[in-house]
Amino acid sequence: MTTLARLEQDFSNNVIGYSALGIILSTCLGSFAIYGIFTAGSGAFQMILTLLVVSLCSMHNAAILTVQKPRMIFNLLILSSIISSCIIAGSILL
Repeated sequence: MTTLARLEQDFSNNVIGYSALGIILSTCLGSFAIYGIFTAGSGAFQMILTLLVVSLCSMHNAAILTVQKPRMIFNLLILSSIISSCIIAGSILL
């Protein structure tokens, strides 16, 4: 069993606790990503990146609030975290 599969299974077993932590993680990474985006300027490209980050973080939070399947919540958390982390890394390197 791979590490990602174990994480997903553990997430499914403890979805309530991990959902609270997921909201905090997604929101914090998203806010840092937005800060990094706007330090580079406020053009159309930055607005598109902002839309992407806010949409993904909102979809993750909405999946929790509407009690979706744990797999969907987990996948949205991973996607939101990866995109936000990439944008943070890009804003640091540029």
